[in-house]
Amino acid sequence: MQPGTLYIVATPLGNLGDLSQRAAELLRQVPVVAAEDTRRTRGLLSHLGASPTVLSFHAHSGGHRADSLLEILASGRNVALVSDAGTPAVSDPGPELVAQARAAGFSVVPIPGASAVAVALSASGFSGDRYLFLGFIPRKGRERTRLLTRAVAEEWTTILFEAPPRLSALLEDLMALAGPNRLAVVARELTKLHEEIRSGTLEELADYYSATPARGEVTVVLQGTGAPEPEPDRTDDAVEQATSLLAEGLTRREVVRRLTESLGMPRNDAYRLVMELP
Repeated sequence: MQPGTLYIVATPLGNLGDLSQRAAELLRQVPVVAAEDTRRTRGLLSHLGASPTVLSFHAHSGGHRADSLLEILASGRNVALVSDAGTPAVSDPGPELVAQARAAGFSVVPIPGASAVAVALSASGFSGDRYLFLGFIPRKGRERTRLLTRAVAEEWTTILFEAPPRLSALLEDLMALAGPNRLAVVARELTKLHEEIRSGTLEELADYYSATPARGEVTVVLQGTGAPEPEPDRTDDAVEQATSLLAEGLTRREVVRRLTESLGMPRNDAYRLVMELP
């Protein structure tokens, strides 16, 4: 018996016209759909004229539901994994199921489509060559501080998800760390009727959303610093340390090794410096 395939199916963020033809055909054919929100998914399936078995699969489903889906795959039936909107397993349930399916030898096939990360980044006007995606960050605590500190120090564009009631607090915290003039974009209700993509400084955005509470799905795009922090010049320290070590009788090869370990110098730079010393 041929085992089933796990399909990772991206669904529209809002506009049903964004569903790919390939995804639509697959959802009409697949016998089982594992959905984060069964009501929302049934609405999409009804629109497509599809009638598969729909099983709930969300962050609190527990291991028993994943086991059930693996049993379905083992029985030879295909399963489509979908989230509320966008691409499954990206800040949504699914990574563990995908890993377990692969480990069990089942085929895993992605069906690409909408992603709030890519959509917001494309409309932000910020560099998208490289970016850092942090998803939803903790509401409070040390881990929140660590991630926000990382975000504001990042040379690349950073993308975060946030729940509407907490958007103002996020913008305020970012402003406290990055300063009021760092540019950002708040993308809200992407592809939906009330889509809003608002750009400005963190101060402008914080003021606006403090007075006008956000609704719907929210993605925040923070402009990067644009350049990495310059490495400090350790030449004087290296010369002083190398001179002292040579005076102690260490070989030049050993001195080079010590410099790379203690100062983090590239080996070629350390070698050149040591060879130039009298």
